[in-house]
This record gives sequence, structure tokens and C-alpha cells, in this order.
Amino acid sequence: MGEDAGVDPRSTPLVDEALKKAAVAWVNVPGGPAYGLWCVPLEGALFVVSGPGEQSAPGLADATEAQVTLRGDHGGRIVTWPARVTRLAPGTEHWDTTAPLVAAKRLNARGTAADLVARWAADGCALNQLTPAGDPLAGAALPAESLAEVPRETPVVRATRKPFRLHRVRRR
Repeated sequence: MGEDAGVDPRSTPLVDEALKKAAVAWVNVPGGPAYGLWCVPLEGALFVVSGPGEQSAPGLADATEAQVTLRGDHGGRIVTWPARVTRLAPGTEHWDTTAPLVAAKRLNARGTAADLVARWAADGCALNQLTPAGDPLAGAALPAESLAEVPRETPVVRATRKPFRLHRVRRR
């Protein structure tokens, strides 16, 4: 891919192995909450697509750094590492080689991978590369607390439904 000159040599075997198996990563940019994002691992980095018609990742398209948390086979957090964020630009060699590979892994997409890549370019979607860029936290160094947050405000409201009753209960 040609742009590996800036890869941090401090990447560890744990990060490398977690990257290979990643399908979802928790990513947060400085000052923002973590978002669970669909990702594709390629050549020691994670690639994330966001924008119109794709997943929402506020702030990631313009970020230069982020924090990435990956889970293990058991479903729990195993490693958190700082990442350098690089946005791939449509029409560049890096985009032309990487975007079709990412599009091929996109589930439930309409059309072919080439159609999807063309839509990403036309709609201004961000294809970001997240490359390890520092010392990871793993094992005992990970926070012991859950890091759960209060649910974010949303304009979506669910109507409370009345409980279902199979039969009427008669009162005496």
C-alpha cells in the first residue's frame, strides 16, 4: 500500500492479533464518546467507512488521532491503543487499492463493490485508516471499571406499549 513508512514500531503481537480478528472496534476521538464501528483489518491497520448512507462516526473524518479498543474471542475488552488517523482521498493510488477491498467486506450493500466505491467517492464518505501509534493498554493496565456511559440524547422516542394480556381478568 505504500504508506507504511509512518507505522509505529511499538506495535505488539497482541495488537497485531487483535487487529487481524477485528470486525467491530470501539473508536473515540479526543473529547468525544466511543462509538462501536464496523471495520476491516488490512495490512496492520483498521479501515473504517463513515458518512452518508454509512455508519455515523462524528469527528473521525477530520481527526488525526483516536483511541481504539478491541475485544477478544470471549467478548471482553483485551486491548486499547492510540491510533493515527489517515483519511484516504478518492482518486489516489491508496484509495484505488484499498477501497475495493473494504467494499468487498461490506455486508448488505446494494450493488457491486465497484458501485459501492463509486458511491462512497460521490457522496463524500470518509474512508479512514487507523494505524497503531503508541503503547497499548492491555491486561492489568486496562481500567477495572466498566466505562459505561449514560445513554446519549436522541430525537427518537419509543411509545410505551400497554402490556399484552391473553385474557381479561375479572374483578369480584
